[in-house]
Amino acid sequence: MTDDAKPHQRRVRYAGTHPRKFEEKYKELDPAQHAQEVQKVMDRGQTPAGMHRSICVSEILSILNPQPGEVGLDATLGFGGHAQEILGRLMPGGHLFGVDVDPIELPRTEARLRALGHPIESLTVRRINFAELATLLPEAGGGFDVVLADLGVSSMQIDNPARGFSFKADGPLDLRLDPSCGQSASELLQTVTRQGLRQLLEENSDEPFAIPLAAALQGQYIETTTQLAELIRQTMDGALKRTMPEEERQAETKKVLQRSFQALRIAVNDEFGVLDRFLAQLPSCLNPGGRVAILSFHSGEDRRVKKAFQNGERSGVYSSVAPDPIRASFEERRANPRSSSAKLRWAIKAPSR
Repeated sequence: MTDDAKPHQRRVRYAGTHPRKFEEKYKELDPAQHAQEVQKVMDRGQTPAGMHRSICVSEILSILNPQPGEVGLDATLGFGGHAQEILGRLMPGGHLFGVDVDPIELPRTEARLRALGHPIESLTVRRINFAELATLLPEAGGGFDVVLADLGVSSMQIDNPARGFSFKADGPLDLRLDPSCGQSASELLQTVTRQGLRQLLEENSDEPFAIPLAAALQGQYIETTTQLAELIRQTMDGALKRTMPEEERQAETKKVLQRSFQALRIAVNDEFGVLDRFLAQLPSCLNPGGRVAILSFHSGEDRRVKKAFQNGERSGVYSSVAPDPIRASFEERRANPRSSSAKLRWAIKAPSR
């Protein structure tokens, strides 16, 4: 062995019979080599580590009805599951633009789609925020025939502790989809006012315990997800100890943890503001007769989509819109519990607008 040769590093192993930590799930994280293991996880109704299971695929394809030769946009490329299905229907002669702000996952998704046989002639990938969709119009020939926006956070972002999106594992308290810009959640908690934090919790997650949480968290230097989770648990223990039994208190605390992390994530990524800008630009970016489908996972997102589509229909911009949200089927919700909160809405651009 030469002096320059790198010593062999053993693969991460786990104690016991089943992997628990994200980095131990090496078989799931390498689906090309361990397809059977990945399928076993999916058969259990779970999402394999490092993957994202696309939701309402058949419903979205039915709504968008992509045709050969058309131009499409996947405004939140994510893992690329929806994009793969849409691309198959745009060929031959069509083109799909896929955009995402995540600098970590986007290169992986592009490499995966290229390996599946989608060259630059049929697929353009850009790292931009989907609120900037108008910047793609010159390349797209002036407009899109089909547009999909799958809002929310992908499973590979939530499951990876290094991204700091979940309280279930220790990681940096970040919560940014693009870690290269803006404030992290840790920085936000140090700079926001108590009243500002209370409003953030109420507006972003309808948090009923916003007042005690804001008092406990505002101004605190919290570096990790587990530190924040522990402080929330301590706060809720004091707020609920005299009002409910231990089992009920633990269940309610878990809901508070979920809502608090969600509220901070929405804030640091300005998710509602970004969605509002996207919805405002959308009509001018659709070709006449163009179809759009938006999948949301939060009541605040769904209200914005519903209002924008209804206003567009009243003004004549859209010829028709979804009368009610479409939900994932019972079978899909059972196979993929993360689809349970999804709401799908659609709109069709008027032929003459």
